[in-house]
Amino acid sequence: MLAGAAVVAGRGRLGHGRAVLRAGVRAAVQLAAVALVIAWVVGSLWTSAAFVLLMLAVAVRTAGRRITAGPGWVWAAVPIGAGVLPVLALLLGSGLLPRQGISVIPVAGILIGGALSATSLSGRRALDELRTRRGEVEAALALGFEERDARLEICRTAAATSLVPALDQTRTVGLVTLPGAFVGMLLGGATPVQAGAVQLFVLVALLLVESVAVVAVLELVGRGRLAPDGPGGVG
Repeated sequence: MLAGAAVVAGRGRLGHGRAVLRAGVRAAVQLAAVALVIAWVVGSLWTSAAFVLLMLAVAVRTAGRRITAGPGWVWAAVPIGAGVLPVLALLLGSGLLPRQGISVIPVAGILIGGALSATSLSGRRALDELRTRRGEVEAALALGFEERDARLEICRTAAATSLVPALDQTRTVGLVTLPGAFVGMLLGGATPVQAGAVQLFVLVALLLVESVAVVAVLELVGRGRLAPDGPGGVG
């Protein structure tokens, strides 16, 4: 299937044929490595926390590099951290998420993955919009807008579309897709009601994480912290 996906992407001139192949091979290697260490990691809350921090670091670098080639990629830590850490703390503090590695790591991975996608998509779309409509940004500045406000006026709508996948997933859950948390709990012996309750709070938490990430990205783009070649590279 991996080879088929790479061939389709290549023959379809999507520009990602080799990237699809590399991503699939990398995923296989990474999952094999995680399978070897996950039993040890989940045995302690401290090692689980360290593993979550590692996932955060990888997500920051991945999203940041998707947005900019300059040193400003480190600012991707703000939207990802601001989205994930408070929500994860809330889930743990309220007791909805047991303080066990076997529970924390999967949920943290889901939230971090959502924050990564929202950050990279909103950042790229915001900067693309600013590049395409640079003249409108300059016109807004000429009308007396502050630089931050001028940028946000142009790129906010485009960046907000990065929430569409999460919204569609939430709207169609159970009708089009059966998410992994739901299926995993059913296979693990939970009742359908228990599995549905857990999946619901994961989806709602994911929406909150991604919304916070997009708002933070817009603020960083508006202030010129996230830009194609580093701070101040747009507008």
